[in-house]
Amino acid sequence: MSELRARGRGRRTISEINMVPFIDVMLVLLIIFMVTAPLITPSMISLPKVGKAPSQPLNPVQILIAKDESLQLKLKTDSRASSMANVAADVVALAPGVKPATADAQAVPVVISADKSIRYETVIQVMDKLQKAGIPRIGLSVQTGN
Repeated sequence: MSELRARGRGRRTISEINMVPFIDVMLVLLIIFMVTAPLITPSMISLPKVGKAPSQPLNPVQILIAKDESLQLKLKTDSRASSMANVAADVVALAPGVKPATADAQAVPVVISADKSIRYETVIQVMDKLQKAGIPRIGLSVQTGN
């Protein structure tokens, strides 16, 4: 009987998973993906092409708002002081091209440059007065970088 017990102990089943076939299959899949990856197109949609962006206007009307909230208008070399109440009329008087005569005409842009210590409300009031006067192209000047 001791011989039977010895034989039974020697025939234990190995309960480990054989990883070699799994690794073989993974390597074959890796090779297949490496071969087919360059053949796949990077995009499935065709995007439309556009031309270059129009160049920036050379001479916009500048509205400078100083720390004391005083307004100054500049166009090329012409410069004049203005007030909050008359800013829209002064801009139109300085550069009549800010309000386009026809729908196809390109309006001269107005750029607002305000000191960073100015209240946000002051800048919005200037923008609101310009929009109510029918001036379509209004922008803000900022400093880029740190």
